[in-house]
Amino acid sequence: MYPHVVTDWDDAYENGRNIPGGSNYPAAWVEPSTGFREATPSRLDIAYGEGARHRYDLFLPEGTPKGLFVFIHGGYWVALDKSFWSHLAAGPVARGWAVAMPSYDLCPDVSIARITELVGAAVTHAAGEIAGPIVLSGHSAGGHLVTALMCEDTPLPADVAGRLAHVLSISGLHDLRPMLKTTRNELLKLDMASAEAGSPALKRPLPGVQLTTWVGGGERQEFLRQSALLSNIWHGLGCVTQDVVDPDRHHFNVIDGLMDPEGPMLRTVLEAVEKG
Repeated sequence: MYPHVVTDWDDAYENGRNIPGGSNYPAAWVEPSTGFREATPSRLDIAYGEGARHRYDLFLPEGTPKGLFVFIHGGYWVALDKSFWSHLAAGPVARGWAVAMPSYDLCPDVSIARITELVGAAVTHAAGEIAGPIVLSGHSAGGHLVTALMCEDTPLPADVAGRLAHVLSISGLHDLRPMLKTTRNELLKLDMASAEAGSPALKRPLPGVQLTTWVGGGERQEFLRQSALLSNIWHGLGCVTQDVVDPDRHHFNVIDGLMDPEGPMLRTVLEAVEKG
């Protein structure tokens, strides 16, 4: 058997066209997200900066929150905003966590490095509102952003970084260099230097923070590889890591695990933190 060689990098990172019913997303998330916002105690559109997109929604549990759970959305750094994902807060809220979901500026208006700084600012602001441990989660490009916040060069201030307990990267992109080979880079505007500088897989993790990479078993091979890659490399640098392949899940429904408070995704990420 010959080894697998990627010849079409755009196809390797294309999700919608390679998933049955993929064209239904992200529209399929609008109604459940709207309904969740209307039914859940929340503070919406909290400003963490001066830009129009520098806002986050904060969903609140009953009683004092156990800590802060953050979800960073995907969209290849070029699309979408916080409003599509509100329903994913259901699981952490039911477990007693406050959940922050920010929007951020997008490429090509800003660089991926700037997006990382903005997400750090959003997490820092939310950390000032909610006490306790912080758990970061993100999907796809959001998986890249939360693992970037877990690197030694994190934009988070020391007091906030010191509260990080666990980072969950769902279908994350941790090595940006393959993006140089895609037409998406017309908007991302990466060169080799910025791709290397922005890749968590080429950096060292903060000590004392656990990493879980989670990916659907039905995803494109590159997403499976990217997920395993970071857990493997950071394990070798002393980080407690695990890479979970969720069977029968694709790139768009793998995040549904966040809605189930007693499901394997949240139990894996939150139980140890909750036990202290």
